[in-house]
Amino acid sequence: MKKLFIILLCVGGSVFAQTTVKNIPAKRTTQRVVIDGKIDEAAWKDAAKFDELIEFRPTFGRKEAEGNQTEAYLMYDDEGIYFGGICHENNIDSVSRELTGRDGFGTNDYIGIIFDTYNDKLNAFEYFLTPLGEQWDSKMSSVQNSNNGGEDFAWNAVWKSKVILDKSGWAFEMFLPYSAIRFSKDKVQTWGINITRRRRKTEQQYTWNPVDMNVNGFLTQEGLWTGITDIKPPLRLQLFPYFSVYENHFPSTDPKVKSWSNQYSGGLDLKLGISQAFTLDATLIPDFGQVQSDNRVLNLTPFEVKFNEYRNFFTEGTELFNKGDFFYSRRIGGSPINQNEVYNNLKENEEVINNPTESKLINASKISGRTKSGLGIGILNAITKSQHAQIRNKETGEIREYETDPATNYSLVVLDQTLKNNSSVTFLNANVTRTGQAYDANVSSAMFSIFDKKNTYFVSGKTALSHQRFVDKNKLGYSHAFGLGKSSGRFNWQYNQELTDTKFNNNDLGYFTNNNFITHRGYVGYRYTTPKKFYNRLQYNLNLTYSTLFSPIGQIATKYQNSRIQTSIVTQTKKLVWIGLINDFMPKQNDFYEPRVEGKYFERGNSGLVGIFVEGNSAKKYYLNGEIFMRKYFNFYDLFAYDASINQTYRFNTKFSVNHQIGILPRKNGVGFSGNENGNVIFAKRDVKTFENILFLKYNFTNKMGLTFRTRHYNSRVTNKSYFNLGDNGLLSERSSVTGNYNRNVNYFNIDMVYTWQFAPGSFLNVVWKDAAFTNDNASLISYGENLRNSMNSDQNNNISLKVIYFIDYLTMKSWVKRSS
Repeated sequence: MKKLFIILLCVGGSVFAQTTVKNIPAKRTTQRVVIDGKIDEAAWKDAAKFDELIEFRPTFGRKEAEGNQTEAYLMYDDEGIYFGGICHENNIDSVSRELTGRDGFGTNDYIGIIFDTYNDKLNAFEYFLTPLGEQWDSKMSSVQNSNNGGEDFAWNAVWKSKVILDKSGWAFEMFLPYSAIRFSKDKVQTWGINITRRRRKTEQQYTWNPVDMNVNGFLTQEGLWTGITDIKPPLRLQLFPYFSVYENHFPSTDPKVKSWSNQYSGGLDLKLGISQAFTLDATLIPDFGQVQSDNRVLNLTPFEVKFNEYRNFFTEGTELFNKGDFFYSRRIGGSPINQNEVYNNLKENEEVINNPTESKLINASKISGRTKSGLGIGILNAITKSQHAQIRNKETGEIREYETDPATNYSLVVLDQTLKNNSSVTFLNANVTRTGQAYDANVSSAMFSIFDKKNTYFVSGKTALSHQRFVDKNKLGYSHAFGLGKSSGRFNWQYNQELTDTKFNNNDLGYFTNNNFITHRGYVGYRYTTPKKFYNRLQYNLNLTYSTLFSPIGQIATKYQNSRIQTSIVTQTKKLVWIGLINDFMPKQNDFYEPRVEGKYFERGNSGLVGIFVEGNSAKKYYLNGEIFMRKYFNFYDLFAYDASINQTYRFNTKFSVNHQIGILPRKNGVGFSGNENGNVIFAKRDVKTFENILFLKYNFTNKMGLTFRTRHYNSRVTNKSYFNLGDNGLLSERSSVTGNYNRNVNYFNIDMVYTWQFAPGSFLNVVWKDAAFTNDNASLISYGENLRNSMNSDQNNNISLKVIYFIDYLTMKSWVKRSS
């Protein structure tokens, strides 16, 4: 929750339009440059120099202090771009540095350069270096009021760099081959450009072209790199062949089930530049066995848990595909659509002996890029093979198969046209086609985001149609969203309306919880971004929500769902500590989803929430983040709930750090769905105690080699105290008994230990150990300590794997062959 409020402080703008636009001339060199961190070659003397950097935050407009200035130079040749310089420091102890691995932020100072190669002020490429020589890079999008705004650090390019740290600061050099960036074929080009430097111990951040946080957008305030001449996009062909081996152990008393198993695999990832702007990414025989384990939980809600995506192919370069929030990549290779149906199709004396939990991905590919006229095109396609559960006859031993997921093709097409004034229009189509008698699905959407000339006011919207094709019928659904507001100035506001009818469903390739609603939201905010005596930044926020059903359900008379009023105050102190105070009030609400039966609803009473979060200064050796939110329901069941968490980190040195997170989520006298008996919807008054412990250790040997260890234990206990029948009026009537035991006690225990070595540019060796355990019983009254011991002593699924990925670049190979001959 706290991240939302911090983001609100970072976007939006001033009523004073940003008019400063600096220019830096393009300087071509023909001299040889060695990337060694020393800017002592003659070529650097003729390079273009970035003049004075201006403070971006906390105090906009100030120049860099004497002795801490940034000296930076830029030039190019036929092969790529050179960026180098010196980040001066009066005191070397003022440089914040930590080895964190590729694209790991940590608490590092950094220097970075940003290229808007089509000068559309909406899309850019970023390249960063830290004082210890670690690289970050990302694709950046500044389109506001859409879900793809921000930086995509999953995108990776291969480029060279070197840093030298000494008592006067740190010198750096980077070389960006043209294969690491996208641009047009024009003979003479002008790119948008900026450089930025951040000093973490003071949280001072500087940019070359001034960037006022009170102006909407970072790229709207870039400078210009002019006169770039005769550069040609090269043939971009990069191969990433891999080889992996897995050894798995799971103890079993069944003599027919092997305790040990192994697997060997090989495959290929490919990147091909099919034009100067577009890239084909493909993965053949993909292997995602080394990704981080999911944070699984006991789900007591009526909605599916949404998991993070850790598979590189689906996290890298997907900013176009995430437009409108219609794409949930975990659907591809996710749970079979009929995974649970097998249990409803068992014959007498049959049992399920194998039921796959995920579908096997055969291959996936995507094409993405943007033309010089600003048209972004994204095409993604993936194929999964059919999955079958195995059913055994207990008497004869005969085994038969039941199809739980047909062979499926997933496709996504996005067309995104950038317009003037930070605006854009977008079309998206998502399609899922299955073999056999299973249904197919399609979703199409049109979106727009329009800003005025002063980049102050905006209007945005999207409309979508869903189509599910069953054997005997078609199901058509409609949804739209509309918003307008003011995103510049100290005073900002926004209004949004979302409407979804009863038949809309985008769950086949998106994350979908419910339809049938009309929701109105309003936001008002006022902020102070000029540091004062007691704070660096301060913002007040007010959020309002009112939601009803789009269409009545059955005989239910009411359409009202819920409403909310929420206020918050967020500030950054002079000690660089974030503090936020939040409270909200929710009047009586009608929950149409908790009963899990159409035509029923549950009436919840008024409730109030108060909360506070504190985020410490991460540049310190030890820092702590914490939050606590408490909600009180004014019902007969007298629910009291709070969420409390602490996240603390201690850095022993630049190589070794320890992070510990603990979360406690108790629910006293909660009421929720428990089951169905004899046609009655059963609710229970219950206590729910949930604990989560995560320990993360990191040791980086060098800026190319590191070891991480992450262990997580999650325990949730449900103790039901009394039971009720849910009436047609949304109220509960006491029930004397139930047939089943609805208490729950669930544990998830995981270990992920990863050794990574980047032994050559773009090439990696990974060794991973994963350990997983799961227990589920009705002993809800045992303590957390007993649950932890039981999890440690339960059967563990251990997996050890080794994977080698080798980077092959066509241009590098061509150059090597030429030199050899």
